[in-house]
Amino acid sequence: MKLILAENLSQYEEEITAILKKFKNDGTLIGNGSRNVIKIFEIGGLILNFKSFKQHNIINRHVYKFYRKSKARRSFEYAHMLIDKKFHTPKPVAYIENHDFIGLTSSYYVSEQLENSIPLTDVLYDNSFPDRERIIKEYVSLIFRLHNNGIQFLDNSSGNFLIKKENDNYDVYMVDLNRMNFYDNIDIDKRLKSFARFTNDREIIKIIAEEYALLSGISSEFCLKKIIQATNRLLIKRKIKKVLKLYKHIIKI
Repeated sequence: MKLILAENLSQYEEEITAILKKFKNDGTLIGNGSRNVIKIFEIGGLILNFKSFKQHNIINRHVYKFYRKSKARRSFEYAHMLIDKKFHTPKPVAYIENHDFIGLTSSYYVSEQLENSIPLTDVLYDNSFPDRERIIKEYVSLIFRLHNNGIQFLDNSSGNFLIKKENDNYDVYMVDLNRMNFYDNIDIDKRLKSFARFTNDREIIKIIAEEYALLSGISSEFCLKKIIQATNRLLIKRKIKKVLKLYKHIIKI
């Protein structure tokens, strides 16, 4: 087992190791665990979030051992990078990898659980949510700052952002960090295409387009057009994928 702890947290090595041994049967499950399994545990007064990544097929197991960093390691390293650049994400605690002679068998990312926060999804689809438009604009500001830092957050869906109110401010925290691209500069088309996964709601898209236009100095009409085009293309792609999946199922029958 490979266990890497964040600086000044070496005192938790034994407790984390013990939790891994009982991870399957203990802890508080977050979500349905259909893909990755996320559980909450307490260690020495700290509430920790353990994310166990879905096991890979035999080819990817080999790839993640010898050629590419594991999702757990990328999450850990990207969290440190984001915090260094003054972005919000739950504090990274550790990452763990287990290997056999073929490749990666399992991996975990451990971070501090962000208390008193809500998923951005809850804000988007509750029209009566207090400061709803203001929070959406805070999200857009975050994405704009990421783009200006050359960071493309590939899993840009509303469930991967948490909202925490501090005094009269709303801080937007990023989670599910393992998929990012990095550039010296990101052109405007790539910037606006990054919103395709976020929502299909035209009202919300309009708010996003207008706020991104305000921040970037580009016309809101252009931003709206590009975001809608990207969203529609993704919807078509998903429909085709769904039809193909159904077709394959019918053939098997």
